Amino acid sequence: MFTTIIIFIAVLSVLVFVHELGHFWTAKKLGLAPKEFGFGFPPRIGGIYKNKAGKWHWQWGGKEVEDVEGTVYSINWLPLGGFVNLGEDEESGNDPKHFKNQKPWKRAIILSAGVFMNLVIAAVFIAWGYMIGLPQAIDENNQNANITDQRIQIMQVLPDSPADKAKLQLGDIIASINEQEFKTYEELQNFISDKEGVELNYKIKRGEQELNFQITPEPIEVNENIPGVGIAIAETGIVSYPWYRAIWEGIYSTILMTWFIIVAFATLIKSLITGAGIGAEVAGPVGIAVMTGQVAQLGFVYLLQFTAVLSINLAIINFLPLPALDGGRVLFLIIEKIRGKAVPERIEAMIHNIGFTLLMLLVLVVTYRDVIKFSDKFINLFHKIF
Repeated sequence: MFTTIIIFIAVLSVLVFVHELGHFWTAKKLGLAPKEFGFGFPPRIGGIYKNKAGKWHWQWGGKEVEDVEGTVYSINWLPLGGFVNLGEDEESGNDPKHFKNQKPWKRAIILSAGVFMNLVIAAVFIAWGYMIGLPQAIDENNQNANITDQRIQIMQVLPDSPADKAKLQLGDIIASINEQEFKTYEELQNFISDKEGVELNYKIKRGEQELNFQITPEPIEVNENIPGVGIAIAETGIVSYPWYRAIWEGIYSTILMTWFIIVAFATLIKSLITGAGIGAEVAGPVGIAVMTGQVAQLGFVYLLQFTAVLSINLAIINFLPLPALDGGRVLFLIIEKIRGKAVPERIEAMIHNIGFTLLMLLVLVVTYRDVIKFSDKFINLFHKIF
């Protein structure tokens, strides 16, 4: 569990830092002078900056820097990504390099740059994965790829299903059932289809472990009541390409996954609006941390792929037109462009604050659900500490 927490913090830090780097780099390129760009969150350990005499200087602690000319580059105590201070909450005066004094299109580009960088880093991670070999579902699109280590792998475990009760996990490899091995999805499905009520021995490979589970198939409602154990499976393998092809595949896969995730979010929102409910589990920080630990156990390349998908998710969520998010701030810029004048700062700040409060309440609710769901892991962690 300690390892899971460390890996989760590392993954989150990389994604947040890259996001903030996008805001900072774009602001600098557009001629702005951000007040501070920091690794981690305050309180500040110290920072380096160029003073008004043109010399670089290091200052310890979090006190305000008086003679800075440009940006303070800081290191902070909370190692959770980073942040950039564009001076949005301060008076701009007549400073031509201040964020508030920029045209709406410039501010929109700066606010959107973090989301763009999350998509870029996702493409980099996926391309890197394809260079060293990335776990993928095998289909006709992989004909020109180098494919090794083909197997049947679990892609989803339905809640409250026999597989869920037996503690099967996403990413588990089905080595055999009742000592019988399977090469294709169809072979396994046909074997299970007439085994309703019969206890089966699943031999599972999970990372370096080889585990045995006794599971009894039963009618699964989402599969037209055909007997099963409640898992979605796929034929997978390690897919790799030459570096030049891997770069293109990384970009293409990122675009494709972004579209699929947008469609999934749209379906989720539509279900909530129409009162159809949520058709899938929604994980919060705790749930994502647990999934990060599970994926990390499978190996580095799985963690690389998961981090890329998580980065795309963060990009899409951050660009939703909701208060307190980058998408909400861009929405206010669009309103400003249409109206010909900005929304009063007091009103915009109030809306963002309300949105942030509601967002935090949602995070608390989802986190509570995650803690209840994964309570056994927290109990084990508590026992290890004390």
